[in-house]
Amino acid sequence: MKTEFKKTSSYQAEVIIELSLEEVQPFLEKAAKRITKIIKIPGFREGNAPYEIVKEKIGETKIFQEALEPMIVKTLSDFISEKKIEVVSQPKIDILKMAPGNPFIYKATLTLLPEVILGDFRSLKLKRKKIEIKEEEINKIIDDLRKMRAKQTLVDREARKGDKVVVDIEMFLNKIPLEGGQSKDSEIVLGDSLFIPGLDEKLLGAKKGEVREFTLLYPQDHYDKKLAGKLVEFKVTIKSIYQIDIPELNEEFIQNLGRFKNLEELKNQLRDNLKLEKQMEEEEKLEREMIEKILSQTKIGEIPPLLKEQEIEKMIAELKEGVKQQGMEFSDYLVQIKKTEEELRKDLLPQAEKRIKTALILRKIAQKENIHETEEEVENEINQILKMYPLDENIRKQVMNKEYRIYLGNLITTKKTINFLKKIIIED
Repeated sequence: MKTEFKKTSSYQAEVIIELSLEEVQPFLEKAAKRITKIIKIPGFREGNAPYEIVKEKIGETKIFQEALEPMIVKTLSDFISEKKIEVVSQPKIDILKMAPGNPFIYKATLTLLPEVILGDFRSLKLKRKKIEIKEEEINKIIDDLRKMRAKQTLVDREARKGDKVVVDIEMFLNKIPLEGGQSKDSEIVLGDSLFIPGLDEKLLGAKKGEVREFTLLYPQDHYDKKLAGKLVEFKVTIKSIYQIDIPELNEEFIQNLGRFKNLEELKNQLRDNLKLEKQMEEEEKLEREMIEKILSQTKIGEIPPLLKEQEIEKMIAELKEGVKQQGMEFSDYLVQIKKTEEELRKDLLPQAEKRIKTALILRKIAQKENIHETEEEVENEINQILKMYPLDENIRKQVMNKEYRIYLGNLITTKKTINFLKKIIIED
């Protein structure tokens, strides 16, 4: 087999492979046997007709066409393995010469994985923060639980602090209606400035049916830069007022929450829950910081456009699934964020590149440290999934698929690599 390899860009290469008649012949003979399992040759059992008779019966061109794919797959795979070339997706194949009695020549255009040069990641160190739970944090959770179980009563009187008012809001800037500044049936708890700072104070003493007009100066650090530091005009119509009665923190309230006997037992459970939540947040934060530090000291070659497109496609699919789970159409979501899908794809590009780089780094570290999944680990994952969905035949078919096993294997290897890095980088 003759080969001619050359890089055509930082992420692309071409290889021309020439097979002699002697190298082509075994593929032709195997193809002929496959053909005779479908096309019967008189006088011979299925798959046993000699090659020359098959060629005479159906023509060598048809045999060549049957042999083409297995021949390219085998010879190209051998070449890639021998040269230790790492490729992205399926190569583009161009047949340069294919004629009976002649050498077979084809060209494969390969998209290459970027080169990854790791820094000294073993020297990196991060400190795990000690988790402390303060008494006021527990008390706040208890207060929130009481508010969640508050009784709301419709009242016909002026609005007081602690009441909930249902209002229609119109907002203006220099007497021009603000885009997105109109809302119907907004619920505001007086004394809670989370909605718009200062708005609740302007509604104290208002009655049902009353319209209040006023201005509010938005803070300089407001998240909406169009409004930050601006004087915004409001027109608020009071539609209803509810008195909110928050239950007392007593034995009856505690027992209504579930299995707790007293306040101390409730606080202990909340403390354990909050500690676990904070520990998980800390681990996620440390993982992000660890990856950022490794990224900063790693050299990565140019990322192929194809790889970026594939990652963005994956991110769009994830986003669509998330939107669907919220009971919304993706088209409505795009309207909500005021973007076309093409604009969204452009916005996702930096994040896609970062995800690709992270995956490339973890893959390189796994190779360097000989970290990989085992068959037993993959089987355990599959069994866990099947236990969760014992009656779902579609799930069973999916997890038993070869491609899905590869996907699971990659997930396991990635997780093991991250755990390996945490052990050597993160200190208690």
